[in-house]
Parts: sequence; structure tokens; C-alpha cells
Amino acid sequence: MKRKTPRAAPRQMPAAPPAAERAVAELAGLRRRLASMLYECLLLLGVLALTFLVPYLMLGVAAGIAPPGWFAWLHIFVVLGGYFVWYWTRHGQTLAMQTWRLRIVNAADGRSPGAAQGWLRYALAWPSVLLLGVGVLWAFFDRDRQFLHDRLARTCIVLMPERPKA
Repeated sequence: MKRKTPRAAPRQMPAAPPAAERAVAELAGLRRRLASMLYECLLLLGVLALTFLVPYLMLGVAAGIAPPGWFAWLHIFVVLGGYFVWYWTRHGQTLAMQTWRLRIVNAADGRSPGAAQGWLRYALAWPSVLLLGVGVLWAFFDRDRQFLHDRLARTCIVLMPERPKA
């Protein structure tokens, strides 16, 4: 009769995070991200009209004040930064990203980025886009097809699963 050797206790896996914190999603495709960027530009026209154009028109017409150009650019940078970072840190998605089922997550843990990471991604996106789109073109050479500002900010854009139709 063979004698059974005692087996080691089965290895315990660490407790799984709650379902809301688990991020099992695939990286979003380049075409979907570019389409979302185009749609985002259209939405930003409304944001800028409300927070930039209207106040500057009121100042110019009512008080005859024209702020200097550097101040206008700073105002645009802060307003757009507030828009993006607020959405990214609260929901991981802007309005355009919700339409295209995209979400920005921290590359390390799959959660929505924090405020510091959101501002870093936002600040890095400006030169990434304005320098002839070099940061966007980077996606053609990146192993995960991520934009340069996502790679540097340690974020990634994932595709959210389709919601079941009710």
C-alpha cells in the first residue's frame, strides 16, 4: 500500500478587489481614440464659448477692457485643464469618451487617474498635439499603440464593454 505524502496547503490568492475597482478591459484602438479626439474638439468649442468668449466679450463691450494675449492663453489652458482633469478624475471619461466607450485609467492599477496624474497628462498632451502631432504619431511606433503623453503620464485609454440593451 502506497503511503500518501502530505500536500502543502493550497496557495491563497490575495483578496480580489471589489467589482467596481476591477478593470478588465482591452486597450482602445487608434481609430476610435482619434475619432473621440475629433468629437472632443467639437464639444470644447461649447466649453470655450461659455467660459472664454462670453466673459471676454462682456469685458470688452461693457468695460472696454482687452486682457493681454498671454492671459487669454493662460485662461484657455486653465479652463480646458479644469474640464479634462475634472472628468478624468471623477469618471475616467469626458463626454466624448463616453460616446466612444473609452476610459482613461492609471496604467499601474486600472483606476481613474488622480488629480496630479490628470494634470500631468493634460500638460503633456499640449506639446504632444501642438508639435505637429508628434505625440499622437508616436502611437504608430509604440508597442501598445499608446500616445506619447499617455506613456509619459503612465495612463492608458481602454475600451469599455458594451452595455446590455434593456
